[in-house]
Amino acid sequence: MEETVLVEQGLEVRIERALERVRPYLMIDGGGVQLVSVDGDTGIVEVEFTGACQTCALRMMTLRAGIERAVLQEAPEVRRIEAIEVSRG
Repeated sequence: MEETVLVEQGLEVRIERALERVRPYLMIDGGGVQLVSVDGDTGIVEVEFTGACQTCALRMMTLRAGIERAVLQEAPEVRRIEAIEVSRG
């Protein structure tokens, strides 16, 4: 169990490093992306778009061509990246 936690922490660090590389490009247009969750067992990563990216018509292209590509370079074990909306109650 402890080994799984260490692997997931390393995975999260690598994913965050990839997102840091992408963020400046999103910020140019007033947007951003935040890491929401990482499931090391399934390889699914959830991110949330922020700012202008939330309503941008090209956000899915950005997710696949920009964010997903950067994350997979850092963490090839990731199987899928999903954009979700986090409710702020």
